Amino acid sequence: MAEDAVFEALRPRLLRLAHRMLGSRADAEDMVQEAWLRWQAADRAAIRAPEAFLRTVLARLCLNELASARRRRETYPGPWLPEPLVDGAEEEWRGDITLPLILALERLSPLERAAYLLHDIFGMGFAEVAEAIGRDPAACRQLASRARGHVRAARPRFAVPPGRGQEIAAAFYRASREGDMQALSALLAEDVAAHADGGGRVPASPAPLFGRDAVLARHAEMAAEFARSPSRLLRYARIDGLPGFVTIEAGGLLQTTALEIGGGRILGIYVMRNPDKLRHLAGAHGIT
Repeated sequence: MAEDAVFEALRPRLLRLAHRMLGSRADAEDMVQEAWLRWQAADRAAIRAPEAFLRTVLARLCLNELASARRRRETYPGPWLPEPLVDGAEEEWRGDITLPLILALERLSPLERAAYLLHDIFGMGFAEVAEAIGRDPAACRQLASRARGHVRAARPRFAVPPGRGQEIAAAFYRASREGDMQALSALLAEDVAAHADGGGRVPASPAPLFGRDAVLARHAEMAAEFARSPSRLLRYARIDGLPGFVTIEAGGLLQTTALEIGGGRILGIYVMRNPDKLRHLAGAHGIT
């Protein structure tokens, strides 16, 4: 029983690790469950450092899963975004990695991603990282260094105060739903990018939109839709570390919108519409 308690105490940290490596809540839960089975089958009396053992087991499982996940995402219909983690969700899913950083991690090789996360985010020494991913420590240093360079640009140069971020989110919600293109234009950076994940299940832009003009043109088209079927705001929230809001759209569709903000303007718009990735949120709001 004591050994089971050890695993349960580590479960939140293992879930965070798996989720950051895979970008999928469901896949993370599956990998942690598989790590539990490996833990049950191991000679636990011989394991001196349970956390190191479990992190190593989990990292190897996630590396294997990443290879198949990347193949699935190559054929994913439209832009891919991770399941949104909204403030108020289970504590074990929280972390300091924002949505733009998650997307930057997606562009890394599986080994670069693992080395960076294990060392830079979860504080593992390179000797432990080497054991986890099957490379020598020097190679792990190089992998983490390359990854660090790729993701550095994804970290915000200037933190946006939470209150200011939610003010901009509220202004964006009003302008977009009321069809106020002048107010919306004033909120958007010139090089803003918009991503919408429908997963092939519900309508969504089939490709990202780049630039203020393209985003404004799409919102001008949607203004008539919002007039016919007004959005219902459930709440403002932080979504994957970004200010945003949760709404019910036409047809009773649950949706999250997260905004990346820099210099007082909106740099990125991330809309999740895929019902498969919103089941946990739907349950929390009593939506079926």
